[in-house]
Amino acid sequence: MACPSCQSDNQAEFSAEMIIHFSGLKNLDNPGVWEFSKLLVCLDCGVSRFTVSEPGRGLLIAVTGTDESFAQGKIVRGIACSPQIVL
Repeated sequence: MACPSCQSDNQAEFSAEMIIHFSGLKNLDNPGVWEFSKLLVCLDCGVSRFTVSEPGRGLLIAVTGTDESFAQGKIVRGIACSPQIVL
């Protein structure tokens, strides 16, 4: 599968630990959501892709609230998730 940014096939998959933080002053006390997933990195341009796990998505939706969750969920899925990476 080619990189969506530069169309290179020079990519590598890594195990990753990350914390997804919520922006804004109201979330200063929120520790964020821990995510352990595979990270696909283009070694030519640096574009990276990962998939947020089902429990991670649930936590993201719970923290963003009912009304915001639908709008934020679409953004999170569109940017952060890639159906090509299988966990």
